[in-house]
Amino acid sequence: MQIQLDQNLIFFIASVLALFIIILIIWNFVLQKRLRNLVRGKKINLEESLIENYKRLENLEDFRKETETSLNIVDKKLRKSVRAIKTIRFNPFKGSGEGGNQSFSSAFLNEDGDGVILTALYHRERISVFAKPLNQSKSTFELTNEEKEAMDEALESLRSPN
Repeated sequence: MQIQLDQNLIFFIASVLALFIIILIIWNFVLQKRLRNLVRGKKINLEESLIENYKRLENLEDFRKETETSLNIVDKKLRKSVRAIKTIRFNPFKGSGEGGNQSFSSAFLNEDGDGVILTALYHRERISVFAKPLNQSKSTFELTNEEKEAMDEALESLRSPN
């Protein structure tokens, strides 16, 4: 009786193992078929999609490098362009009452402090215009108080974030 029971138990375990192996084999075939369909694809081929995405990524990297180069060039040009303009109006003939506040000094500066100060002195009979070059916020010509004020305000606007 004991031997019969042992044989039945062994047969049962062997049957369960055989059934488990058959299920694994079927599952393997199903997974292989799904993988084959995924790689070959009926509408979209996974391998071709990966190759196409890789090419797009390479193109995107080339575009990034070109954009970075262009931005560096633009940044260099921008540093040399006029970035701050400030104008101070004043009356150079305060005591005589002539001229009003029609005279002005305007500072035009780039980020390095290079530029020009234009000053126009208005008088009833004439207008005089003066230009003084600036190199690193300094001029070889003496600056009036109004010209210094226009330059200082322009420099301050370069330093402020707004």
